[in-house]
This record gives sequence, C-alpha cells and structure tokens, in this order.
Amino acid sequence: MHMTTKSSERIVTLIKNYESDLLDDWVKEQMAGRSFRPDLMSEPELRNQSKEFLSLFSEAVQSKNLEDIMASEWTKTREFLDGVSILRAEQGFSPSETATFIFSLKQPIFSRIREEFKDGEALAEDTWAVTVALDKLGLYTTEVYQKSREAVIRAQQQDLLELSTPVVKLWKGVVAAPLIGTLDSARTQTVTEGLLQQIVDTESSFAIIDITGVPAVDTQVCQHLLKTVAAARLMGAEAIISGIRPQIAQTMVALGVTFDVQTKATLADAFSLVLKKMGYKVT
Repeated sequence: MHMTTKSSERIVTLIKNYESDLLDDWVKEQMAGRSFRPDLMSEPELRNQSKEFLSLFSEAVQSKNLEDIMASEWTKTREFLDGVSILRAEQGFSPSETATFIFSLKQPIFSRIREEFKDGEALAEDTWAVTVALDKLGLYTTEVYQKSREAVIRAQQQDLLELSTPVVKLWKGVVAAPLIGTLDSARTQTVTEGLLQQIVDTESSFAIIDITGVPAVDTQVCQHLLKTVAAARLMGAEAIISGIRPQIAQTMVALGVTFDVQTKATLADAFSLVLKKMGYKVT
C-alpha cells in the first residue's frame, strides 16, 4: 500500500494540530510501559527527548515522504536518533527499550487518526503510512544502538587488555612486563606496544618478560613471546624471560621449543641477573 498525497496531507495536519496532545499521550504511554527506566532517565529528560523527536518528525512528514527515511528531508531526524541511540547504549538501555522509544508513538497517533477520520479507507491508509515510517525509524535506532554498543564493548576489551598487560619500571634502565592469563595475538600486540613505549620513555636497556601467570605455553605462545623479544632487541634492549615453571619447561622440551634468549625461573632471579649485568653486586 503506497501513501497518497491526500493521506500525507491528512497526517501532516493531524500532527501539526495535535502536537502538544500527542506529546502528552506519548510520554504517558512510555512511562506506563516497560521501556521507561527511571533508574537511568528522569521524566523531564524523557519529555525533552520526546518533544524534540516529535518536532523533527512533524517537520519531516511535511515533505509528504513517509516511506524513505533515508531521504534528505529525514536527515535531522536521523541525526537526532543517532544521538539518542548512542546515549541510551552508554546509559545501559537494552536494544528493545531503545527501539520502543519510537514504536510507542504509534498508539497516540493511531488514536488521533481514529478520532479524526471515520472513513475506513482513509483510516487504513493513514495508519499504514504512519506504521511504515515509525517501523523504519525504530529499526534505524536499533541498528545505531548495536553499532554503538559494539564500539563500547571493543573499547572496554581494549581497556581490559591494557590493564591485564601492565609494563612497569623496576629500576633505572630496567622495565618488566608481568603477563597473566592466555597470551594470544591481540594481547601480544598490546604487550609489545606497551613494552616498546616504556623502553623508549624510560631509556631502558633491559626488559624482563615474566610469564609466571601464563597458565599454559604452547608453540603459538612461544612464537608470540619471541616476537616480543625480537621487537625489544630492535629497540636496543636486552630481553630476559622469567617464570619458566617446571611444567612449562617440560612442555617446551616435549614440543622441541627453544628460546634464543636468557630465561630464569622467577622474576626475582631475572632482576638479580640484570643488576649483575649492570655492574651491581647482589648479596
């Protein structure tokens, strides 16, 4: 069913004449439903968001194009929904709660259409036109929400990676990267970047990579470690690997893996070795 010119004109007139009443009914509809989260948003905030959207929606429908929300006349409306979706994703709203912000406008508009137009054909045509527009806008908010949420999750994952791979200064000219957990390609990249940056910032000549907290070491983990060691060497720092526990040593022997780098059983042993290399006497 395609929207006729008369239908678009009727909808434009209805929204324009009853915009204030529609806003009140819409806010009540949202507050009565499960999509309203008083723990995340106050009633004045909800009303302000609703008022701004309804104003932009009213402006957009005057173009008499309720079928293509990606058209230029809907740009301001989409930009507003971008902001709402991103904000709600950050605040902790669910995708359905975010989309319901739009979908809940249907009932107030449908009620006004039924009151205004008694003709069955006009009623069906106008109801369908509004349904199409609001459904597309609701789905649009969901898409923006998902993209925003994915970005938030990626940022959180990166923060966790950085927190789980600290690089610390042990002594003048000595830095250490104590690793905890599984070592994969992503973590190796984070470790390497952090270690190299610390070597530059502290002008260190020695870097200790401690794997005491790494639960298992296989061929892939060894390759990751060797890449980090090689990168440190290119920066002019001598690398030492510590935390080679008996189980790990046995696994490495069984795999036929050897490190072209000095290794020590504990971080303390590695630090002691570095101090001796620097000319200090350890007693």
